[in-house]
Parts: sequence; C-alpha cells; structure tokens
Amino acid sequence: MNLDFSPFQLPPQEIERRKIEQMLDSSHLLCRDDLVWVLEYIKKKVAEKNPQLLELSQPRLLQNFHHFAEISLMLIQRRGGFDQEADQLKTWIHEAIFGLQPSPPAEPLAPKSFSFPSS
Repeated sequence: MNLDFSPFQLPPQEIERRKIEQMLDSSHLLCRDDLVWVLEYIKKKVAEKNPQLLELSQPRLLQNFHHFAEISLMLIQRRGGFDQEADQLKTWIHEAIFGLQPSPPAEPLAPKSFSFPSS
C-alpha cells in the first residue's frame, strides 16, 4: 500500500486516519517509526482533551492506557524489527486508539473481555 501524505492534498485528520489504516493493514510491516508515531498521536489527542475521550467509560480508558503502555514497553525493550510480534502490536494499536477516530474499524481485533494480569 503506497500512501502519499502530501499536506497540501489532505486534511490532517484524513492523513491520520490513513496512517492508522496503513499500520493496521495485515500486509504492512510495522517499524519503530510507526510505533513512535502512534504513541505521539495518542499523546496529542489526550493533550487536546479530545471530546471523543470523554465519551469513553473509565474501564475503557484504562484499557486504552494499558495497551498504550504495552506498545511503549515493547518499543523500549526491542532494538530490532517487530515482525514476530506484528499481530500482537496491531491489536495493541487498535485497542490503544479505540475511541480516538470518528469511525473505528468495523471488526474488533481483540476479544472484548479484558483483565489485568496478576502480579
């Protein structure tokens, strides 16, 4: 999938939507820059106090944060590629950005039930 993200052709929201679609595409190989981009995207939406976040329940927000943290830790702990964990990372990305896009992907990538692992 070749995407030309010229800032003069598309509004920023459309560029963001397409970038996320590209990252979640099963044929796209994730790289470190993709993970940094999605973390920055989430950080920006939270800093802007995105109104869509206010519509999410507290448990859902905790779930989003949990997946944001998983992506962050994966980024910190890995030095090379992310090809072996690609499916897991794409699920975490999908879950971490849940509610930040006006129209989320039609099918969920992860099971609906969620629980924190015990320490």
